[in-house]
Amino acid sequence: MKVYFLGTGTSQGIPVIGSQHSVCKSEDKRDHRLRVSVWVEWDEFSYVIDCGPDFRQQMLTSGCQHIDAILFTHEHSDHTAGLDDIRPFFFKQGNIPIYGHERVLKNLERRFDYIFETENRYPGAPGVLPLEVVNNVPIRFGIKSVEPINAMHGDLQVFGYRFDKFAYLTDVKTVDDEEIAKLQNLEVLVINALREEPHGTHFNLQEALDFITIVRPKKAYLTHISHILGFHEEVQKKLPENVFLAYDNLILTI
Repeated sequence: MKVYFLGTGTSQGIPVIGSQHSVCKSEDKRDHRLRVSVWVEWDEFSYVIDCGPDFRQQMLTSGCQHIDAILFTHEHSDHTAGLDDIRPFFFKQGNIPIYGHERVLKNLERRFDYIFETENRYPGAPGVLPLEVVNNVPIRFGIKSVEPINAMHGDLQVFGYRFDKFAYLTDVKTVDDEEIAKLQNLEVLVINALREEPHGTHFNLQEALDFITIVRPKKAYLTHISHILGFHEEVQKKLPENVFLAYDNLILTI
C-alpha cells in the first residue's frame, strides 16, 4: 500500500495569505502546506480522502491518473471545496463514487447541486455516486475492508478511516474508547496536531502525542498542521522517535 500526503496544512494552508510569520516565509519546502488530504493506493485501486480547495494542484503534483472514490471525513470547506475539480476524472471514468456521513452528502448536494443533478445536467458538470458511510459498517474496496472510525471535531461528528494496518484521522478533538479499540495493531497512524496551544475543536500537539501513546502504532505521522506549530525541522527534533511530522508529497509504503 502506498500513502501519498497530498496536503498537511490547516484550513488556511501555509503560507497564510498576507502573513508575516516566520514559518510562512520559510524556504524549507516541508513548511509549505496545502490543505489536508491523502491518496491511498494499492494494486489497481486508488482512493483519496478529502477533496479540498487545493485538489487540482495536488492531483497535478502527485501525478494521480485515476481515483476509484473519494472518502470524506466531514463537510468543512478545507476538506470539500475542490469537488468540482473531479471533472477530468469524471470525463474519463464516469460518475465518481463519493463516501461520507449522510449529513455530509446532504451538505455537498446543497452546495454543489449541479453535480448531483440527474436530469438536464450541464454538459461540463461532473457527476458523482453518493454512498453513505455508517459507523461500524466496513466499506469493501476490492479485497480490502475499510473501517470507519467515529470521532468528534468539537461538537461535529467526523469519520476517520482504517485501511488494514494504516489509519487516517484528522480534525479530531475526542475519540471514544470503543473507537480507539478499532485502532489497535497499526503500522502507521496519521493524526492531526494543530499547534502547541489548546484548541476547542482540534488536538494540540500534546493531545496528539497522548493519543498516540494510547493507540501505540509502530509509527505515527502528524498532519493538519498550523504555521503556529513552528518550523518543521525544529518541531521534528522534539518528537518521540516513532512520531514524525508529515509534509506535502511525502510517500509511505506500508
